[in-house]
Amino acid sequence: MHTSNQNDPSRPRVVVLGAGYAGLTAALRAAAGAAVTVVSPTSELTERVRQHELAAGRPSISHPLAPLLAPQGVEHVPARATSIDTARRTVTTDDGRVHPYDRLVYALGSRTRGPAGDGDGRVFTSETAAYARKRLADGPGKVVVVGGGATGIETATELAERTGWAVELHTAGTVGPSLSARGRAHVRTVLDRLGVGLTEGVTVAPGDIDADVVVWNASLVAATELAADAGLRIGADGRIVVDELLRSVSHPDVYAAGDAAGAWSAGAGTLRMACATALPTGARAGRNVAAELAGRDPAPLRFRYRVQCLSLGREDGLVQVVGRDDSPRDVVLTGRPAAAVKEQVVRSTVRTVRWAAR
Repeated sequence: MHTSNQNDPSRPRVVVLGAGYAGLTAALRAAAGAAVTVVSPTSELTERVRQHELAAGRPSISHPLAPLLAPQGVEHVPARATSIDTARRTVTTDDGRVHPYDRLVYALGSRTRGPAGDGDGRVFTSETAAYARKRLADGPGKVVVVGGGATGIETATELAERTGWAVELHTAGTVGPSLSARGRAHVRTVLDRLGVGLTEGVTVAPGDIDADVVVWNASLVAATELAADAGLRIGADGRIVVDELLRSVSHPDVYAAGDAAGAWSAGAGTLRMACATALPTGARAGRNVAAELAGRDPAPLRFRYRVQCLSLGREDGLVQVVGRDDSPRDVVLTGRPAAAVKEQVVRSTVRTVRWAAR
């Protein structure tokens, strides 16, 4: 077990912004040779891949940060970063403190694009799943889920199976656009079995939707405003432009990981925003920070896709086999076996972070 090294002036200082999958993994991987500080207003790791379960009634999807960070001597600052001074190499937080760094890891993730959900209205997002759960507990009615990707599909099927509400799924394109024809066919079969009404090819706004509750899962946008304000180069997709080592191309003492990074790998191309990419990019960024500070050569990100996994309620699922570039193959696993695989994949995310904490 490591003890805190925050007051040792001989150790290089690493500040990690964000305490999601990527941020925590990066912090723990960098901790062997540095004094590492994680800046995050929350004191918990939220299993983002379970937010649809939280909306449907799961009691909790959070884990305390302290048991994860303490064994490696990583400090947690419970505050929100408000600015980055790349010239002085400092981060300022909303409690007025200034945190110097030798290396910075930017891992602030992403958020749902579109209307902001709130705790009192009828429109909710993945980020406000806990409020959605409270609203849905008031009694049955009609809920419309917007977005035909993985999050929208998982949300619609979970709500239909567990809440007793009438559920509709609306998407501007085709449901399951990243899936094979066989994968999409299975999704449609499950939606039909659960009584979920499906509307495709229609663009909607919250005010246009006739529903008691709207869950907006249309798409994600990277949370890179702080990086842009600091002068880091941002790509057309809104993510930090990085090299194969995950270093900012404009500020090489800043690394980026997870959804905020426009990470890429030979063969896989530019990586999509997902838990599946957050963990490996976080681990690689952390290892590269540790290597660089120790005078060793950092290594390029090596990544390939293998499967996409969807839960379709608690009793069904879909495992879509994909190529190394994430393109779907005509091979799928469905039903309860697929649901079991998906659950094990989800559990492995927290296990991976805990393993990094050893």
